[in-house]
Amino acid sequence: MPINVPQELPASDALKQEKIFVMDEDRARTQDIRPLNILILNLMPEKERTELQLLRLLGNTPLQVNISFLRTATHRPTHVSPHHLENFYTTFEDVKNRRYDGLIITGAPIEHLEFEDVAYWDELTEIMDWADRNVTSTFHICWGAQAGLYYHYVVEKFELPEKCFGIYEHNISDQTVKLVRGFDDVFQAPHSRYTTVSREAIEARPDLTLLSVSEQGAPFIIMSEDGKNIMITGHMEYDAATLAEEYERDHSKGLETAMPENYFPDDDVTKDPPHKWRSHSHLLFSNWLNYYVYQETPFEWD
Repeated sequence: MPINVPQELPASDALKQEKIFVMDEDRARTQDIRPLNILILNLMPEKERTELQLLRLLGNTPLQVNISFLRTATHRPTHVSPHHLENFYTTFEDVKNRRYDGLIITGAPIEHLEFEDVAYWDELTEIMDWADRNVTSTFHICWGAQAGLYYHYVVEKFELPEKCFGIYEHNISDQTVKLVRGFDDVFQAPHSRYTTVSREAIEARPDLTLLSVSEQGAPFIIMSEDGKNIMITGHMEYDAATLAEEYERDHSKGLETAMPENYFPDDDVTKDPPHKWRSHSHLLFSNWLNYYVYQETPFEWD
């Protein structure tokens, strides 16, 4: 089954070119099926790029999915046109009286700030509180994962000596958990962050399960015992070229960011990096949608 998105959304044409089944709202209304309603709080600056990355993954399952995009009201993004925001995004005020089957909270390039110093922190905590009562399961990505761990479970983030930047191997602690069902024993995933969280702090929480760590021992996939919160400290949604573009962007800003590890073939920036995490990205999102959203959501909310 497809994802249902507004016909005019720019990502729609790109998805169709990639042969991903996209159904517009008019056709979706003619099908006698209960679609999943997924809300995406997009905190990334390049919103259209993130939309495409996430929709590509959400559209590759047997489930019909209605997508809505949420933005912050207390912070006005500057890297996207006002027209795009007005046409395709809503604010929390407009959705707070609704219920959703799933919520995705993306990362944000604000790791240098303490959580309470983020301009929209109060708004974000209000959304996370609301999600506890009105969303079946929430999927947190990178900084969004750190924010969820801090707010819900009092797990602090701390700065790394240098940027964690590249493609790293990870392993699974328990293959029987449905979220990682079908994963290889060892798989690769991209990271791009300046901060991390403590493995010991996570393992000390009886209401959290650490499902995957990187080859350096850093936490990667964390899940609450009830499945309501999934935290991914990396960026499984990234395209093959995303880290290369971040590398070029950092250097254009005068930052001395090291070359992403295990990324460019032969460490040659002129060579196109292979997409070595694509299959596990699709598997992760489809497992979340199936086992933690679809299987747990009532046909009709009370």
